[in-house]
Order: sequence, then C-alpha cells, then structure tokens
Amino acid sequence: MTTFLNDMFQTISERGRALLERRGLQVDRGGADLVKLCESLVSTPGEASGVAIASEVLRRYDALPPDRQVDFLRSLAEQFGADDDRLVRAIHDYMEDPNGRTAGQVHFAAEPRRQELIRRLNLAPAGTASLVSMRVQILDNLREYPELALLDEDFRHLFASWFNRGFLVLRRIDWATPASILAKIIKYEAVHQIADWEDLRRRLEPADRRCFAFFHPALVDEPLIFVEVALTPDIPASIAEVLATEREIMDPMEAKTAAFYSISNCQKGLRGISFGNFLIKQVVEDLVREAPQLETFVTLSPAPGFRDWLDRERRAEGPSAATDADRATLAALDADDWHRDAEKVQAIKRVIMPLAAHYFFRAKDDRGRPIDPVARFHLGNGARLERINWLGDVSAKGLTQARGLMVNYRYVLKDVERNHEAFANSGEIAASSHIRRQLRSNAQPQTPIPTDE
Repeated sequence: MTTFLNDMFQTISERGRALLERRGLQVDRGGADLVKLCESLVSTPGEASGVAIASEVLRRYDALPPDRQVDFLRSLAEQFGADDDRLVRAIHDYMEDPNGRTAGQVHFAAEPRRQELIRRLNLAPAGTASLVSMRVQILDNLREYPELALLDEDFRHLFASWFNRGFLVLRRIDWATPASILAKIIKYEAVHQIADWEDLRRRLEPADRRCFAFFHPALVDEPLIFVEVALTPDIPASIAEVLATEREIMDPMEAKTAAFYSISNCQKGLRGISFGNFLIKQVVEDLVREAPQLETFVTLSPAPGFRDWLDRERRAEGPSAATDADRATLAALDADDWHRDAEKVQAIKRVIMPLAAHYFFRAKDDRGRPIDPVARFHLGNGARLERINWLGDVSAKGLTQARGLMVNYRYVLKDVERNHEAFANSGEIAASSHIRRQLRSNAQPQTPIPTDE
C-alpha cells in the first residue's frame, strides 16, 4: 500500500510540475518565486496541480537557508491576510440583511488567506510533517519578528483541528516496540534523561512499568507525547526510588498506585496544542481495565520554576513570602554541597516547605494563574495538589530547577471534573489538608510574575 501511494503521489507530482512549466512557474529557480508560487497555489482549483505546487513550495522552502526561510514566513504573515474587498462586501451584505447566510459570508471572508494556503500545503506528500517543522522556525523567531504571531495563530488554529483527540492513536511502548521509535523516546525524554539503551530497558521491560504514547496518522512513527508510569504499592516520594537500578519488581496485579513520573512533549512545532490531558485520562482508563485493583493515580512531578521564584524572594526588598530569618537560613543553599549536610538539610527544610506551599498556592503570574507550568497543567486537568516532597530529586537538574523539590498531583476520578471547573472558573486550587496546613497565614501579597505564554 505504501509503495502504491508513493507511486501515485509521484505521478501526480510529475504531471503537476509539467503544468507549472506551462504556466511559466519554473521549478528550478530557488526561492525567488516562492511567494508567487504560494499565490498560484491558493488560486489553483485543480487537485493534481495543487499537489505539485504544494510539493514544490515545500521543496524550495526546505532548500532555503534559515534567514531566507524567515523572510518567506514574514512575507506570508504580511501578504496573505484576509481579502479586504471581499470582507467589506460581506459586512455590507450582513448589515443590509443580517441572517445566517450573510453572517457565514462574513466569517469566511474574515479568514486570512494564510489558512487556506496552509491547508493546501498539507496536500503535499509528508505535508503535515513539513508544516510542523515550519512552525518550529516561526516559534524560534517570534521574539525578533513579532509580525510572525499572525502566522503562528493560523498554524495553531489549524493544528488544533488536525491534531484533536479524534485523530490520535494511543500505543503502548514496550521493549518489543521498533527500535526507531525507542530511539525517539530516548531523544525526546524531557524530564528524566534516559542515559542509554539499558536505562530505557529498565523503564519499559519490567512488569511493573508502562509507557504510552499518542501518535497521529499523518506523522506515522513520530510520537507526539508520551508518559512513563510506575506501578507501585504506594505514592512515591522521590524519583530515585522509581528509577533505582536495583529494586524488587512487583506483580502489577498487586500494585495499588499508578505513578506518572514523566510526561514529555515530542514535537516543538505542536507547542500549545494540548495532548497531555487526553493522554492521562486515556492511560488511566487503560490501566483500570488491565489492573482493576489500582486505587490511586498520581504524578511524581518536577517544579521547574521553584528555584527562580525562591531566588527572587531571597533578593526581594519589598513584600516577600520570605522573612529575614528565612533568608538567613536559606543562605546555606549557596554552597554546592548543601544537600549532603544533614544539619543544613533539616534547617532548610523547616523554612523551605512553607515557602513551597506558598509558591504553589499564592504565587501567580500576570494572568492570575499559578506561576509553575506543571502545576497549571495538572490543576487545570482536575488533579489536586497532594504532597510536596522534600529532596525528591537530588540530580543536578532537580537541584538546579527546584532545589530538589518534587510534587505529587493526585487524580481522584470522581473529583476531576469538579476540580477542573473550580480551577478554570475561579482559580481555586484543590489540595490536600496536609499541604494547606503548611501555609503561613501572615504571608505578604506579591507582585504577579510576568509570563511569556
């Protein structure tokens, strides 16, 4: 079947390229006529020539150096907006006779031509993968060229439809999965680095370990997002106990807890397209079917923004969650080996745990949300803040990101929807009484932290 489709696309492409030649759109002139070629693609009714033009646009784009690619993308943002004359006419018709038909005309006239261009580029063989890569270039240059934000919004709008849950396929990743996919799991692991193939084996092969990934038919063997799961007797407090090289493997039918200890997005070009909430819910359903005795579903999550926030509080001259006494104790953190000194560790813990509770409950960004991105994700999915684990990750990365803190977010299935609604509607954070007791009642108000999102 694959050979047949490749041959078919090749035939269409060859015939279409002949059409391009007849129209005076040579196929060997590098990037000079790329925007003109896009204009032809948007206005071409024929499918055969459309596939050929789309393929040629993507081929030429890939051949451009990065700076020329950015110039091309800026041209799309500037020149392929809505058809102003058509939009004015549609608005006039609606004002003259407001009804469903004329309202629909306004809707379609207001759509940027960029969106139709992206749809037609997707006709090319491997067009979806090329467009995902194209968006990476957009994201990498947004700060320097703000005008690309318009084009990025078009990509996000279309990708949200093309990659919705109905198109995603959940696959279990195990040691029998093809090596080409396993290599990508190693490459894309973003939370706890996989050192080598033996490390990967320890995460996939034992009976009490699971890994699941979402795939999309247009990207074949490219995982979009994956989650690693440990089946355990109780809630883990540290990543070391999960990833220990020497541990006793348990019978999965005796496990009471499923701990999601790593969730990694794989495609930068799909940033902002939500997969994780669907992934966790689907994996929970699959695990319950396989092991119905499971009672507890939790994460063992990093707190990637905690150290930066804590450092700001230590330096703050105005209102701060940290007192002068706190700052004096936390000065011990400036020593590289502080976590190896038992006396320092206990002193720091007494100060840092109430501050960590404050960080998750009261520290907000300029949109009124928790500043920790992992907290926003899980709380937004309906989880509750279950436990803050002191020195849950003493790796170099864990100490750098969060002074070793890790967090358990718990998914109580009967409460997920209620928690989600409370968080979405009023910012209410569901949390265990244990964490609430750690909050200081006299904490000072703080200035919201700006966010790039």
